[in-house]
Amino acid sequence: MKKFGLTLITAFAGGALALGTYKLIENRHSNSMSFEDRQKVFFTNNPLTTNKVASSAGQVDFTEAAAAVTPAVVYIRTTYNNQPQNGQFQQFFGDMFGQRVVPQGPQMASGSGVIISTDGYIVTNNHVVDKAEKIEITTNDHRNFKAKVIGTDPNTDLALIKIEASDLPIVKLGNSDAVKVGEWVLAVGNPFKLTSTVTAGIVSAKGRGIGIIGSNENEDENQNPFGRTQNSNKPRLNQAIESFIQTDAAINPGNSGGALVNTNGELIGINSAIASHTGSYEGYGFAIPINLAKKVLNDIQKFGAVKRGFVGIAFTELNEDEAEKKNTDKSAGLYVDQVVPGGGAASAGIKEGDIITKVDGNTAYASSDLQERVGRLHPGDEIKLTVLRGNQEKTFTVTLKADNPSVSTANSKSAEELYNKIGASFVPVNNAQKEKFHINGGVLVTQVREGGLFDYTEVPVGSIITEINKQPIRNTNDIDQALSNLKNGVLTISGFYPDGSKLKSAIELR
Repeated sequence: MKKFGLTLITAFAGGALALGTYKLIENRHSNSMSFEDRQKVFFTNNPLTTNKVASSAGQVDFTEAAAAVTPAVVYIRTTYNNQPQNGQFQQFFGDMFGQRVVPQGPQMASGSGVIISTDGYIVTNNHVVDKAEKIEITTNDHRNFKAKVIGTDPNTDLALIKIEASDLPIVKLGNSDAVKVGEWVLAVGNPFKLTSTVTAGIVSAKGRGIGIIGSNENEDENQNPFGRTQNSNKPRLNQAIESFIQTDAAINPGNSGGALVNTNGELIGINSAIASHTGSYEGYGFAIPINLAKKVLNDIQKFGAVKRGFVGIAFTELNEDEAEKKNTDKSAGLYVDQVVPGGGAASAGIKEGDIITKVDGNTAYASSDLQERVGRLHPGDEIKLTVLRGNQEKTFTVTLKADNPSVSTANSKSAEELYNKIGASFVPVNNAQKEKFHINGGVLVTQVREGGLFDYTEVPVGSIITEINKQPIRNTNDIDQALSNLKNGVLTISGFYPDGSKLKSAIELR
């Protein structure tokens, strides 16, 4: 009996010591720990009750998952000043597109967020908090906080914000790679300002790229309220990263930034967009996979920005129509349009005209198969790309570069000022591009900043600029000089779109 009592005391002492050690680690090293590690510490001490779900043909109970998640989903209200976005274009383009009446006074919007750390870190969408002057948080228990933005990543439409609080409820980070098409999921958020709303559905697809991130096309009947649709077959240069989880759980305006969870109450995605003709739910919602979000959020928390590696290519997702344009009989894969000099792909030996068929051994059908994988990696990491060259497949090991070499010219003061002024970056065209477009010189548009002048006038990445104000353009210095010789503040641009059609545009600079 004495021996049993001694054993019991020892067990209690060991448990207390372990708990104290966890708390010590949590308090001392929380700033250096990833969000996933922080959660391991938390859920070791606060285990979730496992929710057992019957087969799809039987009864399903979502009550435990809803109860676990709802307390950690917050309502976000943002306030903006009354200055119209892209106001510099209104006078110049007003007669063309029609004047838009600008409401007076501060403007407000709302969305959702998910608490992922007990000390107040919240994940939401970039478009929920972008350019907001004030961000207010209301928790599920009706407490109000002011939030600050820790960092954003427009390329994934993610943002990390923080409130000053402690011992907050959190949602457990899940594993989006383990998500299967057909499994039940819950969407939790604040649609139409209806706080703490839970809807259920199934995962209807994975790896969706729908072309909304970074697009600013004019509104049409297919526009969704969380982003803008665009032609997903334009050449891509490692910018927007889309690999959405598609679900039929009802998602509406206000759900942006909210939680998509599995039946165990684990966060598998951040709700971001819908496909709609009306602006409201019509059957399809899209969420950012949490495995992609983990890397982005950890980088933002640790560095203040995302440390992203770059392959150094522009590519087009192949289908039957694109295959015909590219003069290839392969209607699946990623066609390499450009290889950036000095980039990882160029160093590895990948060439223009190659067709990427596999990424790390997995078949590449869509752009998301490459983008999401690269989006999870860091500079210096390696990725294996299998390409079809002619009739032969070859595998190359590409080391991701720390900086996108396509925008390396922005290191000079003039190029940086140029990028900030007109919202684009350039590199000189190579010999293959000169031959393709039948030109003697020009510059390739390698990056277009969201909200900038090039973005507004829909000059996409992959375009070739040959003249500005009737002055031949051979390099960025020529552009800089052309900008200093504007007439009436109007910049005229000539060149070619990526598909070879003629480009002519006029931009008002102020």
